[in-house]
Amino acid sequence: MNRKKIIRWVKIILIVYAIIGIAIYSLQDYFMFRPVVVDKSHKYEFDIPYREVNLPYSSDVNINVIQFTTTDSVPKGVVLYFHGNRKNISWYAKNAPQFTRNGYEVWMLDYPGFGKSTGTLSEQKLYDWSLLLYKLARARYKPDSILLYGKSMGSGIAAQLGAIRDCRRLILETPYYSFPSILGSRLPMYPMDRMIKYKIPTWEYLQQVTAPVSIFHGTSDGVIPYRNAARLKPYLKQGDEFITVEDGSHNDLPSFPVYVQKMDSLLKR
Repeated sequence: MNRKKIIRWVKIILIVYAIIGIAIYSLQDYFMFRPVVVDKSHKYEFDIPYREVNLPYSSDVNINVIQFTTTDSVPKGVVLYFHGNRKNISWYAKNAPQFTRNGYEVWMLDYPGFGKSTGTLSEQKLYDWSLLLYKLARARYKPDSILLYGKSMGSGIAAQLGAIRDCRRLILETPYYSFPSILGSRLPMYPMDRMIKYKIPTWEYLQQVTAPVSIFHGTSDGVIPYRNAARLKPYLKQGDEFITVEDGSHNDLPSFPVYVQKMDSLLKR
């Protein structure tokens, strides 16, 4: 291959590299978040009892919260459940019975632009809204009756809240080291730490959590690779646990006996 052909191919490669990089940077919100909007007049139909609460965050921004209730006359406590990056609360409601049958209420909020929640999404707003939900829970429950639960994207949000507020336990399902690290593991040729505006460094927050931590991750997770979550192990303190679910993928861990049995054990008091 002569010099001109080499130079031409180098130019083509650089152009393709630049185009892909620009697309990642410009469309990162589309790649990372897949919300489904629901009209504010829509009535959810869940199989378990619930209350719907709408919190006015500002004059034109609403936070929609669903509080799944337990049949116990006196709840053991409340699980603040921070869901993933897809759809809305209705997609994650199927996970509430794991907690309600153990005597806990489950409070889920939708992020800005998800479900009936309005407003513009940002990393800081995710943290601010989680703190607001915590303060709402503290009006009824003491910290030792509050569990923080993060699923997928919500795991970093729950970890950040656990780093600044007391709780009984922090539970993370299919968590990640940080947002940039997820894409970086697939496209290592790009400087994701500088390109991705959402950082959510779970690894940093875990070092500040004083409550016990339990992590669940499947070995066949195709969304957040097991090796990515395993990078969190060095930041767990004595007494914390990392539960490996063999053959578990991203959305099916609650169907595995090891998950159900461990969760039932954690929720018993």
